[in-house]
Amino acid sequence: MDEKGPPIPFPADRRQENAKPAPQSHPPHHPVAAAPDLDADLAAAGITAPIVVIPTASSLGRPDGEKSPALVVRDADPVSALSASDGDGDGDDYSSSRFGRHASEAVPLSEADDNEYPEGGVRAWLVVFGCWLALFAALGLMNILATFQTYVSTNQLADYDAGTIGWIFSLYTFISFFLGIYVGPLFDKYGPRWLILSGTGCLAVSLMLLSISYEYWHFLLAFGILSGLASSLLFTPSFAAIGHFFHARRGFATGIASTAGSVAGIIFPLMLQRLFTSVGWEWGIRILAFLCFAVTVVANFLIRSRLPPAQNASVHPDVRIFKNKAFALTTVAVFMLEFALFIPLTYISSYALSKGFSHAFSFDILTILNTGSVFGRVLPGYWSDRIGPFNVNIISAAVTVVATFGVWLPLGHTKAGIIVFALVFGFTSGCNISMIPVAIGRLCRTQYYGRYYATCYTVVSVAVLIGIPIAGKVVESNRGEYWGLIVLTGVFYVGSVLTFLMAKVSAVGWKLWVVF
Repeated sequence: MDEKGPPIPFPADRRQENAKPAPQSHPPHHPVAAAPDLDADLAAAGITAPIVVIPTASSLGRPDGEKSPALVVRDADPVSALSASDGDGDGDDYSSSRFGRHASEAVPLSEADDNEYPEGGVRAWLVVFGCWLALFAALGLMNILATFQTYVSTNQLADYDAGTIGWIFSLYTFISFFLGIYVGPLFDKYGPRWLILSGTGCLAVSLMLLSISYEYWHFLLAFGILSGLASSLLFTPSFAAIGHFFHARRGFATGIASTAGSVAGIIFPLMLQRLFTSVGWEWGIRILAFLCFAVTVVANFLIRSRLPPAQNASVHPDVRIFKNKAFALTTVAVFMLEFALFIPLTYISSYALSKGFSHAFSFDILTILNTGSVFGRVLPGYWSDRIGPFNVNIISAAVTVVATFGVWLPLGHTKAGIIVFALVFGFTSGCNISMIPVAIGRLCRTQYYGRYYATCYTVVSVAVLIGIPIAGKVVESNRGEYWGLIVLTGVFYVGSVLTFLMAKVSAVGWKLWVVF
């Protein structure tokens, strides 16, 4: 019997059905050139930069016409292209250090060639449900900042100005995002289990402490710091875990999971409004704590990762990934968007009170906003799988600009005007919150998604830290009038739209209608 060459290294789950005998020997050299059919595919995708293809070990000796994985390096010469590989030709090293060599961007020709994604099934959807439960608690709190701000500013902290109180909630959002710089890489290396478990415990303790808070520093520590830590431990792994099970349908799956924050944003204000009047602040917050604890405990049993850690994965951040120009511009766009997004989320209830609406309506308007957000997280998630997450984010942010300057500014003092704005802003903000993680996922491999997502939002955390207090000071400087706050929101949304467009152009060129 003739001897056969070594087996082609197919993935373990496909070895039996796909394995073929390798040729007796391999050519000693492989030309570094773009495959003829690749040029057309890349041109159709809008990529016009110089391309170098490096054959991988698993592609050597394959019959002509058989699909083979390869590394594609954009804007690189052959030397920098080869440096993007790990040196053995297998194309397995995708560490972020590759961006530090000639600023090249090495990505797999097709990520699905290397990783098979379930795109559904019981296990995958149970993970989505587990992420939904974790985000119900984490994003739910983030979506009711206006409820907390309105209550404490008229009760426990009535002697403090709006800007000072705003630091409590800006610190919460800052820590929620900033700590992701380590939470994301920890997820990439170790998976979600211990992160979700720690977040569950932190959230329960923080809300119990919040229930007995009455001094400013109590709120700062219990909610600003400890709840921020809990939220970071919960929502970063929740978004990242979905990417391990979905690729083509990632936008839709992420959108479904992120509806949890909007559903909680509908339930929590109505629940707390009634609890505050019937049992008071202390037991109202404790009941909220019990509810959040229950859903996050279940999430611990459902959220799992699937893909193995990337080679040489580190728990430390790597700023060299900002050499990826599209990622750097995307981070700036998200910075400006989140700066503006949290202003209405935090101040829309106090704005309603300032315009003479009832205290009950100030709670209801937040529920209306989150009702719009439910649809804004599901429908654009479905659309993004067809037109691309960057396009969806650009369109949503542009609609927000129109709603801010065309509805909130001139008509917000009327009941119809503020309701229309709340619904539109809820829809578009929900869209951006759910689609930004998907857009970031377009710029990296799944095994490094936690690092990219966390690095982006570590920078964004500065925006949410300063945005809410600055908006409060703008209101004070205008003697309680909110027109300056509204203009500030709109201007930052305009900047976000323009920077998202620049990021897209950097990635795919001047083809505005390309799916990206």
